[in-house]
Amino acid sequence: MSHTNESGFETDEQLTDEQLFGHLAEDDTVSLSRRERFERILDAYFLAPGRVAWDDWRTRIGILVVTLFVFFGTIGPRLVTPPATNQAPNNLQPFDGGVAALWEEGGWIDIGVDHQLSMGPISVPGIDIRYPLGADNYGTPIGRNLIHATPDMLEMVVAGAIVSVGLAAIFGITAGYKGGKTDEFLMYITDIVMTMPGLPLLIVIVAIWSPRQAWLIGVVLAIDAWPGLARALRSQVLTLREESYVEASRTMGLPSRTILARDISPQLMPYILINFANAGRQVVFGSVALYFLGVLPLTTANWGIMMDTAYSEAHALVNLSNFYQIFWPMAAVVVLSFGLILFAQGMDRVFNPRIRARHAKKVGSDEEQIN
Repeated sequence: MSHTNESGFETDEQLTDEQLFGHLAEDDTVSLSRRERFERILDAYFLAPGRVAWDDWRTRIGILVVTLFVFFGTIGPRLVTPPATNQAPNNLQPFDGGVAALWEEGGWIDIGVDHQLSMGPISVPGIDIRYPLGADNYGTPIGRNLIHATPDMLEMVVAGAIVSVGLAAIFGITAGYKGGKTDEFLMYITDIVMTMPGLPLLIVIVAIWSPRQAWLIGVVLAIDAWPGLARALRSQVLTLREESYVEASRTMGLPSRTILARDISPQLMPYILINFANAGRQVVFGSVALYFLGVLPLTTANWGIMMDTAYSEAHALVNLSNFYQIFWPMAAVVVLSFGLILFAQGMDRVFNPRIRARHAKKVGSDEEQIN
């Protein structure tokens, strides 16, 4: 027995799943307008993750620190006069100079489009506001040096982190999911790179090649930083590929790229983000160390060069009155690393589907990510 319902389908036991679920999916699609669908996608991919991120104090501080360095690395050099020798008194102490120094040299602040925006005689008792962080042994303002060194540092961090994490993700995720000969081949290459001595290899490469572009230095510093992460990602993928939802996706005939992008990669993103921050920190530490040792070419302003000058010329570790010259670049390295770590830890919550669902204001936003 069978009869026809209001929808026009026969409602007996012979009604197929394809007819039933296809009809429901069609009704759901028709019931949503293009604007509603766009609002759901916007809420799922941007608004809800933003609310989750901003709800965590770690993310707020991390975003503030990273934004501050990005500002100094992009806008700062256009507003602040480039550093040069004899711009300030030699070994000028931080927050020193006094009112007399301001009146003696005109009292102008060199900030502006032409780098010399006249402000008239401005006096701040006991502080030379042009050189708040002091000057080094050659009269180079430390504050200006820090700001003009930031663009190259950020360029190295981004290039090195992308190369390191990108190679690790490609090798580790592909090897873990594919298995077999592909796994053996990729892990064979990974093991070869892992056995290479890191620091001696970098010293030999930069001594022979002598890279001068900031992004190229970041790439060189990331050459040996990815094998460990690739191994860790492979181990996690070996576990994830046996999960029921991954098996269901394979049973449905979904291509590997869809399974990797939708089911496996989101589970690895918190770990990848944390390692992205760690890779950036390693690039910063490595570049500063190699500049400090004089291995990398002294082409532009760099925090490592500032530390080397403070150590070798001003004897900052012996003469404690000049310790500020090595303290400020060290502080810049520490603060940037701290901001990257807090940002990565806070973003861990963004990729938690349960937390994101609680912050989604559009019903069905998470489902839209799957569609």
